[in-house]
Amino acid sequence: MPIRILMPALSPTMTKGTLAKWHKKEGDKILAGDLMLEIETDKATMEVEAVDEGVLGKIVIPDGTHDVAVNAIIGFILEEGETPESIDISSDVSSLSLPQPKQEVTPAAPAPKAPTPVTVQGTDRVVASPLAKRIALQNNISLSTIQGSGPYGRIIKRDVESLGSQRNKKCFVANGPAFQDALLTPMRRIIAERLVESKQTVPHFYLTVECSIDALLEARKGLNEGLAEQGKKLTVNDFVIWASAMALQDHPEANASWLGNGQIRYYNRSDISVAVAIEGGLITPIVKNAEQKTIVDISDDVKMLVKKAHEGRLSPEEFQGGSFSVSNLGMYGIQSFNAIINPPQACILAVGAGEARPVVQDGAVKIQTMMTCTLSVDHRVVDGKVAAELLGSIKGYLENPWKMIAKGLI
Repeated sequence: MPIRILMPALSPTMTKGTLAKWHKKEGDKILAGDLMLEIETDKATMEVEAVDEGVLGKIVIPDGTHDVAVNAIIGFILEEGETPESIDISSDVSSLSLPQPKQEVTPAAPAPKAPTPVTVQGTDRVVASPLAKRIALQNNISLSTIQGSGPYGRIIKRDVESLGSQRNKKCFVANGPAFQDALLTPMRRIIAERLVESKQTVPHFYLTVECSIDALLEARKGLNEGLAEQGKKLTVNDFVIWASAMALQDHPEANASWLGNGQIRYYNRSDISVAVAIEGGLITPIVKNAEQKTIVDISDDVKMLVKKAHEGRLSPEEFQGGSFSVSNLGMYGIQSFNAIINPPQACILAVGAGEARPVVQDGAVKIQTMMTCTLSVDHRVVDGKVAAELLGSIKGYLENPWKMIAKGLI
């Protein structure tokens, strides 16, 4: 009997996804472990390997099909002695409503000036990721016109999308209409759904403190001087993650998630989700066990996770879960903002830019570097007193970073 290929669930919360590309065509032999297809979820593009062996007898759902339900039949594998006539599609997929593949239209544009492509020595093959190749093919972009920014000059997704965006902008300015309608990407669609759900169903409240970070900046400068020979450099956000992790250990009743059905989950570890802006949306990779790590370990983790996020290489366990979120827009000059809670987490910390401001201290006006931190809280999980104590602890750690020494976290 033909083996049914089902739409895989790449995470516990995944209900649907986009079948981005088949790497096998009908009639191809399939061995266990072969790369068979690519699936796009709201957060990443994942490659799916074959677990059964045989011949790909029928592709039911083609490349580029959106909103394919988990466990929907997407194809059939024929075992030895079976033929395509053995497949009874009507009985297997009669109740399956197939969405239509997205039709991509790329406006004509003048050819960009071609940078020097990266090739494999001794060949004329351009080095590019499978996803970058697919996007380039869909948008009629020659990989030979692109300079890769990935490891060893490999062309990755953002390189192709960046060039495509530049071409589209040129075309719209010269010849295009006053506006353009675009289909939501899977990532943008899920972001929209989750944020609407969060604001409509989660009773947010907000607490704000002003943190003096002169001592933090001094500590950071000294540590970076010592780390320079290792090629490492700490950021203010590394300290914010560390401070949040330690404060959650001080106030474990705030280190929680809303489960519904009369339950709240309390976490023993400080797993800090860090908001990272990537092409087309936002993703929150997790620094796990942050309360047990040194500030240097935290910095290394963040750099590694951000790099993988931009290259689309995060695995589900690296961005799903977390007990608390940090969103920092200080690098964009934003003084303060209110972040939307990332369900089911109960809290998210919004961090603004460090700025020189006049501060009254001991009856005198002094100039200090101040940073505004706003905590968004789910009132179903955390009450005002607990939230205020948590934010006070975060402020205390940020203003006294040398507490790391006492805790052995340098």
